[in-house]
Amino acid sequence: MSTKVSIDSYSNNFLLRKIQGYFELMKPRVMSLVIFTAFVGMFLAPGKIDYINYVLVILAIAIGAGSSASINMWFDEDIDRTMERTKTRPIPLGIVSKNEALVLGIFTGIISLLLMQWFANSLATSLLLFTILFYIFIYTFWLKRTTPLNIVIGGAAGAIPPIIGWTAVTPEISFLPISMFLIIFFWTPPHFWALSVYRFHDYENVKVPMLPNVKSINDTKKQIVYYSVILILFSYLPILNQNVGSVYLVIATILNFVLLKSSIKLKNTKEKKLQPNSEGLKFFALSIFYLFSLFSALLIDHLV
Repeated sequence: MSTKVSIDSYSNNFLLRKIQGYFELMKPRVMSLVIFTAFVGMFLAPGKIDYINYVLVILAIAIGAGSSASINMWFDEDIDRTMERTKTRPIPLGIVSKNEALVLGIFTGIISLLLMQWFANSLATSLLLFTILFYIFIYTFWLKRTTPLNIVIGGAAGAIPPIIGWTAVTPEISFLPISMFLIIFFWTPPHFWALSVYRFHDYENVKVPMLPNVKSINDTKKQIVYYSVILILFSYLPILNQNVGSVYLVIATILNFVLLKSSIKLKNTKEKKLQPNSEGLKFFALSIFYLFSLFSALLIDHLV
């Protein structure tokens, strides 16, 4: 997407343009996956809460994720202005200022915690607070610019929403939400490494130590296969719960076959000088479909 097209997508009305900018600061596409995995955690949890509480808990998780994203964009403004993938974000485009992003992030973070505490419980609120702080201070401020393990360790923040959703309904942590956490945790590295294979020069230009820049693209593609195998193994953990049955097993097996085949295909590709590896982008997109479908399988299995 070009910068011009991105600017043209914003309203000419000052107020509407600001609102659009604030919305984009919260990374709505990333937020949608967070919301869905949290919803699955809530749906599978034993016990019940009022329907309005379900809605407001999901809203709290969404706003909390948006808070982290906004502060992430505030801190990474220098990187975002340089990278092709991020230079059309609201701050580089001048739609919103850095200070606005910081204020939005702090404000929405406080609101999300108040909502969670009021409409759920202290355990869910504590987990949400931990997730926000982990993403900001551990991943954004520290890991992202210092180690190629940034995605491996930082992935914990994106893996907690199913547990938050579960504990919002049933204030205790058990095996099933932990298994969902582990699935997302081991899904995150191959998912983002595939993007870094495709966007190799982007990360190299801004000196962010993604695995392809620290090791090599070929090493990264091997790691994607290894982590995909680990992910596949962990994807069967929910079956150990007596409430998860054969419907999930069948769907997960089909998805795992597709994922493994795609990871091997990516590994076997040859890099072309100064050209991005399109298979990296394909695997990145497939991994999103994989996670969405795997968690959908848990829902379907539960309903059946």
